[in-house]
Amino acid sequence: MSRVAELGASRELLINLTLRELRGKYKRSALGWSWSLLNPLALMLIFTMVFRVFLKAPVPKASPSGLSNYALFLLCALLPWNFLGNGMGGSMGGLIGNANLIKKVYFPREILVVANVLSWSVSLAVEMAVLCIALLIAGNFVIPWLLPVLLLIVLQSLFVVGVGMTLSVTNVYFRDVQHFIGIVLQLWFYATPIVYPISVVPTKAHVFGAELPVLTLYRLNPMVRFVEAYRACLYDLRFPAGADVVYLVVVTAAVVALGYLVFGRLEPRLAEEL
Repeated sequence: MSRVAELGASRELLINLTLRELRGKYKRSALGWSWSLLNPLALMLIFTMVFRVFLKAPVPKASPSGLSNYALFLLCALLPWNFLGNGMGGSMGGLIGNANLIKKVYFPREILVVANVLSWSVSLAVEMAVLCIALLIAGNFVIPWLLPVLLLIVLQSLFVVGVGMTLSVTNVYFRDVQHFIGIVLQLWFYATPIVYPISVVPTKAHVFGAELPVLTLYRLNPMVRFVEAYRACLYDLRFPAGADVVYLVVVTAAVVALGYLVFGRLEPRLAEEL
């Protein structure tokens, strides 16, 4: 709790570091913040071409909204996923990239992770606003569901902060972490219903001669619940399942607590390791 209080007392530094991240994100690029929209749009076009046109992936019909649009179905999950990947990637390099600052002056080091995630949260909010406009044009009246979506962004931001704190400090001691996480993210992406609906995941399957509850194990993945919650609000126009929300709150609290624990244990020798 003392570390949390110290972090709260340094809110001015947190704001300044977040603004620095936002200003430097697309510094000296001709298109600037347009890249935050062009990147997901490019991925949407690629995945739509591969999975919808070539592989004939099914397009789920939203209930109760009745919307049936693969590109919008994809974006509702792709934007939160990109936020996770960007937040994890930025957090891993946050401490190493600010080594000189860490060596010169004391401040709560976790602020660097929080500032990075906050900057990507702003990007996610901008992208979600554009997605909402596209959904309105398509006939989905998403305005009443903006508050639940905002709460999901806050909850996912806390989740990414927890993951980021663990990755950022362990990457200082073991530089292999950033290479290993690249592989993990690829596996994690296809273990999440982003380019395909969750309905294609079988309830049970035989693996090496044993029958496994595949869907139950699959839903242990927190990003499955996040993606389904975002789609429920934006694509289906309904509240997420209560069990999913409770699960996400519990997992997020556990991940943040673990992140603080690991960060607190390894933080005292940061300057020496850097």
